[in-house]
Amino acid sequence: MQREDIVIGRNGVIELLKSGRAVESILVTGGETQGSIVKILAMAKEQGIPVKETSPAKLDNMCGHQNHQGVIAVTGAANYSTMEDIYKKAGDQPLFVIIADEITDPHNLGAIIRTAEIAGAHGVIIPKRGSVGLTVTVAKTSAGAVEHLPVVRVSNLAATVDQLKKDGVWVYGTDMEGQCWCEIDYTGPVALIVGSEGKGMSRLLTDKCDFIASLPMYGEINSLNASVAAGIVMYEIARQRAGIKAR
Repeated sequence: MQREDIVIGRNGVIELLKSGRAVESILVTGGETQGSIVKILAMAKEQGIPVKETSPAKLDNMCGHQNHQGVIAVTGAANYSTMEDIYKKAGDQPLFVIIADEITDPHNLGAIIRTAEIAGAHGVIIPKRGSVGLTVTVAKTSAGAVEHLPVVRVSNLAATVDQLKKDGVWVYGTDMEGQCWCEIDYTGPVALIVGSEGKGMSRLLTDKCDFIASLPMYGEINSLNASVAAGIVMYEIARQRAGIKAR
């Protein structure tokens, strides 16, 4: 059975790329460089859409063994925003953005977007590569938050963080080794980095952080789900910004 979030075949993918609809990625069988595939690859490059090589068997499974002609497009459930959209949403408020550092689980990204929207964040930033995008599963898990919160996909997270710092934004990371999350001042402009499920924050982004927030671990395991950890810190940011006193 064909997945609901894909378009198959060369003509279908070309028309999709012409339409302006959100496209997460293009999947092609390895070695396909002939005919209209060349046009598809060029259009994808021009639009900044990731292209991934895969096996014919995987494409067969994704499209229910229909004739995919060696190419499939994975569509997005929502269009991406720009950094200008995030700043516009912030208005006169101190900026509050979430940076998802290579989150690959769509349920985690959807939950992060959902919590970010409810907690008053102004946007979420994800990388073009190494991360799940705004897929149908992400949109469903976000419970509609993708329709209200700008999500920006950038080519280089490190460069984006550098620009945020130039704009006066303080960068906060989440890691086991750091300062207690509730002892940090978040009342100024905030960019909160949430590390990937398996590896945590990349070393490059860790080195760019002004503060590292740590959550205490009292059980036998030593890690929290990425979206849960993010939610705890996001609500501490929301509490401080609302001026609610801890009792």
